[in-house]
Amino acid sequence: MGSIFRSESMTLCQLFLSSEGSYNCVSEIGEIGLVQFRDLNPDVNAFQRKFVHEVRRCDEMERQLRYLEKEMQKDSVPILDTGENPEAPQPREMVDLEATFEKLENELREVNANAETLKKNALELTELKHVLNITQHFFKEVSTPFFIP
Repeated sequence: MGSIFRSESMTLCQLFLSSEGSYNCVSEIGEIGLVQFRDLNPDVNAFQRKFVHEVRRCDEMERQLRYLEKEMQKDSVPILDTGENPEAPQPREMVDLEATFEKLENELREVNANAETLKKNALELTELKHVLNITQHFFKEVSTPFFIP
């Protein structure tokens, strides 16, 4: 297996793929890790490109994974490092992954919001406890008569 360095010999190839088989072909080529894609239509607006919706879905899933990773690191949860890149999932598997990531993100945000609310309530209750202790001490002092000899 080679690498992508300047001194490495390279070949420029142009692929013509049908829409049905393009995902599988590009994912197989990408698994090799020695491919660099070049945009042959740099003037085309991003909204006019064919697979914009899929790319945006992948971007959203990547954002969700970054959020989950950040939260795991914040709570010192160990992350398993397999040392290898997983294979590209099939489009039907992407829908399942998307739903799973969205569910995990929503649950984690809800847990974080509940934890924040609990911390806030605990602080308020601690404050009220101290206020009650101070007022109780105050009323004990006031209710005991002063003895002047």
